[in-house]
Amino acid sequence: MTWKRLSLAVLAALAACLPAQAALARVRVVATLPDLACVAREVGGDTVEVTALAYPTQDPHFVDARPHLVLALNRADMLVLAGLELETGWLPTLITGSRNARIQPGGPGGLTGYFDASTVVPLKQVPQQRIDRSMGDIHPGGNPHYMTDPRNGGLVAVALAERLAALDPTHREAYRQRAATLKRTLDALAKAEVRRFAALPARRRQVVVYHQSLVYMLELLGLQQVNTLEPKPGIPPAPGHVATVLGQMRALGVEAIVQEEYWPTSIGRLLASKTGARLVTLPGGPAFEQGETYAHYVSELAGRVYKGLQP
Repeated sequence: MTWKRLSLAVLAALAACLPAQAALARVRVVATLPDLACVAREVGGDTVEVTALAYPTQDPHFVDARPHLVLALNRADMLVLAGLELETGWLPTLITGSRNARIQPGGPGGLTGYFDASTVVPLKQVPQQRIDRSMGDIHPGGNPHYMTDPRNGGLVAVALAERLAALDPTHREAYRQRAATLKRTLDALAKAEVRRFAALPARRRQVVVYHQSLVYMLELLGLQQVNTLEPKPGIPPAPGHVATVLGQMRALGVEAIVQEEYWPTSIGRLLASKTGARLVTLPGGPAFEQGETYAHYVSELAGRVYKGLQP
């Protein structure tokens, strides 16, 4: 065989392999938060590669915009974010630095890989009046911590399946089926937790929180948020406000202070020691890199709160 014929044969063999190689390519999804990453991994299955930008130990308002995060976004086919300005302090810089047209917001017809999950869930605490900085860190579009309610996780899963299907039509039905299964699981989990918490005496269904980050979960479980340790969202606890909260806890018999692990615990421990209440710390997100599922995470949230409200 001449060199020319050999070269043509090699090229033909390589060309024949290209469709198979393309079929093996996975959709690269980057999620800002671990809970969104878990949902993406469960919906995508083996046909997606998912990266989370933030760790569960980090306050999602303040994530270090490290260089390797830019690289992850540069390679991404899709970006999934919580939206409602939760990530506004760090994500825009990373998106710009990624120089990736696929994940830019506002593409032609909206057909980019930019998926704002807040657009598919019912929102709480949407301000009805004009807001300003004197009111603290208020999110003008509504409370962005909606993933603490598993029903919202199910809605995100279904919408995400459609976005993945648009990028990867070959696996459309698999995405839809996995999303539907996950939604059924999460809806059933929510109903079971509602029944469990409804059996608690009314006086035990009261809590104090650190930040306005558990509203969705507390409302689902029928719990009353008596007050927050922050006098205003994003403003550290002040002595006068802490004294007010202490008085409320004593007067109402509040038995639990609930907060994520990334918030300071010193004030919570102080109030617990003075009232006999329990300080219940919650994971700030699922352990995505260790393989924890979103369903296990939200179940763990409810379980810790329920245990904290027991006699």
